[in-house]
Amino acid sequence: MRKISFLCAVFFLFSCEKTPDSSSEIVDGDLSEVTQTASSLKINKDKNTIRERFPAPDDYHWTEEDPNSFGSYIENFRLQKYGAPILKYDGTPISTQDLHEAIFDIDTGTKDLQQCADAIIRLRAEYLFKNKRFDDIQFHFTSGDLMTWNNYKNGTRAFVNGNSVQFRKTENFDDSKENFRKYLDLIFNYAGTISLNKETKPVLKTNDLKTGDILITAGSPGHIVFISGVAENQKGDKLFLLSEGFTPAQSIHLLKNPFDKEISPWYKLDVNSPETKTARYFFEPSNFRSF
Repeated sequence: MRKISFLCAVFFLFSCEKTPDSSSEIVDGDLSEVTQTASSLKINKDKNTIRERFPAPDDYHWTEEDPNSFGSYIENFRLQKYGAPILKYDGTPISTQDLHEAIFDIDTGTKDLQQCADAIIRLRAEYLFKNKRFDDIQFHFTSGDLMTWNNYKNGTRAFVNGNSVQFRKTENFDDSKENFRKYLDLIFNYAGTISLNKETKPVLKTNDLKTGDILITAGSPGHIVFISGVAENQKGDKLFLLSEGFTPAQSIHLLKNPFDKEISPWYKLDVNSPETKTARYFFEPSNFRSF
């Protein structure tokens, strides 16, 4: 749960899960039997990026992303050594370690902040920062207030009084990566599934889904997974890799597909499906969105 008392009731309702202790549980159903079955697909365990570690299934090929795109940034993101566990922000492992196939090589921080929506916010912000697209680094709080990186690095800070937010310049200019990380922690505190749902646009056709798009439930409880790879066959059928953060704050990880071992960790997705089952969360309805 969020640790700062800004709009406390709102954050209680719209965090990733109802309670921090539910981080390793499935929202619906029991996967205790199917999760023990290994994938039938080859995994290049010695490779260090998503695109290299997870070859496309037979008769499929990886789709091509623009080299400067957010999708390419995710697909080529460095992974930790194969078999690495999901660790919470305090460095301890979560109880369930059989629902993921890879760990993104990026810190979680030392506070319970970088949860589900925050995982994709983190990657999006890091991508924009790396590409010097500083004007595009801006996120809304759940309250609707906008906090930009440009304002933050110029010394503007948020002051909260009950349900009211005021912005005042109180610090000197600082565009360092360390200060950027502090900006992200501020966003993690005050943004979430509700604000991110409003900042993105719907994807109405399955064929339009691409790496970097999100599947989101904005509500109570809320959650997000993001597409981290796309493969396509000659017929135009597509398969997708899915990744997520979770509550409490923990390693960003790529999910197995416990429902179809023949293609795991790849998933079949349909934007018109009334339900999309992922390894740790069931989305009802299926709400796909894009930055």
